[in-house]
Amino acid sequence: MTPVALAPDEAEDDALWAAVADPTRRRVLDALLEHGEATSTAVAETLPVTRQAVAKHLAVLSRVGLVAGRRSGREVRYAVSPARLDEAAEAMTRVAARWDRRLVRIKRLAESIHAEAEQRPSTPKRRKR
Repeated sequence: MTPVALAPDEAEDDALWAAVADPTRRRVLDALLEHGEATSTAVAETLPVTRQAVAKHLAVLSRVGLVAGRRSGREVRYAVSPARLDEAAEAMTRVAARWDRRLVRIKRLAESIHAEAEQRPSTPKRRKR
């Protein structure tokens, strides 16, 4: 089977979902939202992970545009990118709406199958001898 090529928007969404799927990255985002701006060292002090791990998570979040780094002397200070966070929230809302529509269709299908099964005459059960 030939792999299906993703549209640029789908590939971008997949990268976003992968970035926010990790619970540690979500905690990094929470820490930045709470502090406004922080270095990887400052974020690591609030989490049970090393500064190097935080730096790697920040790199992933930066690649998808959820955070941006700004050099201040020898440090890089990170902050959440509000516009991209809004876009991510809107994308999640769209996905949730699509799943809601799918679930409604699945429910209707299940209900119709159930209703058809109840309308069929039942077959008598054979007695065991």
